[in-house]
Amino acid sequence: MSLFDVLARFGTAALLRFVGAVLLFLLLHLVRIPVVLVARVLEGVLRRLDGYAARQASRPPRGPVNDFYHFSAQSYARKEAGHGLA
Repeated sequence: MSLFDVLARFGTAALLRFVGAVLLFLLLHLVRIPVVLVARVLEGVLRRLDGYAARQASRPPRGPVNDFYHFSAQSYARKEAGHGLA
């Protein structure tokens, strides 16, 4: 069915509604492209950030975990020997 057949059978209003629907469909897809690109970039950045956080969290500590009480083998040995804490 050609455009002229649609125009003759259903009228100008139906043809304009159809053309409007097709144009809206194309417009929505053109608007969607930048949104999809931003989502893909954001996904890549978040994936790298997640990997960085996982590496940092799974690394063993470099120093003492408890910063409020500095533990050393010498102070523990003095305490066990009865000399008190140094």
